[in-house]
Amino acid sequence: MTQEWDAGRLDSDLGGVGFDTLAVRAGQQRTPEGEHGEPLFFTSSYVFRTAADAAARFGGEVPGNVYSRYTNPTVRMFEERIAALEGAEQAVATASGMSAILAMVMSLCSSGDHVLVSRSVFGSTISLFEKYLKRFGVQVDYPPLADLDGWRAAFKPNTRLAFVESPSNPLAELVDIAALAEITHAHGALLAVDNCFCTPALQQPLKLGADIVIHSATKYIDGQGRCLGGVVAGRAAQMAEVVGFLRTAGPTLSPFNAWVFLKGLETLRVRMRAHSESALELAQWLEGQPGVERVYYSGLASHPQHELAKRQQKAFGAVVSFEVAGGKAGAWAVIDATRMISITTNLGDTKTTIAHPATTSHGRLSQQDRERAGIHDNLIRVAVGLEDIDDIKADLALGLAALRTV
Repeated sequence: MTQEWDAGRLDSDLGGVGFDTLAVRAGQQRTPEGEHGEPLFFTSSYVFRTAADAAARFGGEVPGNVYSRYTNPTVRMFEERIAALEGAEQAVATASGMSAILAMVMSLCSSGDHVLVSRSVFGSTISLFEKYLKRFGVQVDYPPLADLDGWRAAFKPNTRLAFVESPSNPLAELVDIAALAEITHAHGALLAVDNCFCTPALQQPLKLGADIVIHSATKYIDGQGRCLGGVVAGRAAQMAEVVGFLRTAGPTLSPFNAWVFLKGLETLRVRMRAHSESALELAQWLEGQPGVERVYYSGLASHPQHELAKRQQKAFGAVVSFEVAGGKAGAWAVIDATRMISITTNLGDTKTTIAHPATTSHGRLSQQDRERAGIHDNLIRVAVGLEDIDDIKADLALGLAALRTV
């Protein structure tokens, strides 16, 4: 027999609680079943009491579920939890990280608008702007991420949006988010930050002055390499535009993936701390290894933006990149000689992964564009997982030993 329960009762009173409590409880509303865990709503549509009720919901006159392309209770729980963790008024979930970027630009920009995208972004992001969004009249330029003077010079009267990854993929380059927000707002534009590498557990760009936060939830929000998803978060007025795009174009997050992400968020800070601790130890170890020419990790004192990273992040993340002797052949030899680490371009997993960015994640870029972005043929990216750090080092030692044969 169904127990009686106030369907509008929040899971808990969350006023003034901390990050970890929000990560476990924010957004949940119990159904009349009184469940403790978050329910999973597998339905494409919803039943209305009357024709007038249906008309009112479709017309937006009253709140409620309409169609799972843009209203689903499980997805809504995930959106509300992300918004709480990022300090956003509203979040909108999408089918992938790339669809989150697409939804943001298509919602907030028009033909003739100018967009600034940091040069140090994921290769598919550049392809999205260059191959597709430019077709619809969006103008794009690519300032160097850390060069604030370069950003100042790049703005135009029609600049609508500035978009950055900080830290960047795969070189862990940063921008001073607060300073760039001031520059962007002085030109009447919006600043969007891809926060995928840090997650809100390590960095909250909205509190630093950014207007919009983007996530590939596929990465650390899931944390175990299971599902695809994305999120856009920011002020309610702008997110309403993103919801409108989602409703019309349909890059929808599935309820099951949203449920998986809700479970991932419960351990987010614990995982990000563990990832960061191991990544720092690995980066320090790599700096002393023969055949390693340079290590890219903002947690290292040798990193040119180490002090900035300490100021705007709680830790330094899980991604360590390094250059080796022997060019592309050397990099491939290191990768192929590992025996435990997974050769895959995904990151954010409990399992450590290794990749060659120049021929995978950034492989569709021209050689000139890769060089401009600092993606050299001898670069290797490691996303440090949650295995024993000594085992990760031992496996990479096998790889580095292979350099002697190149």
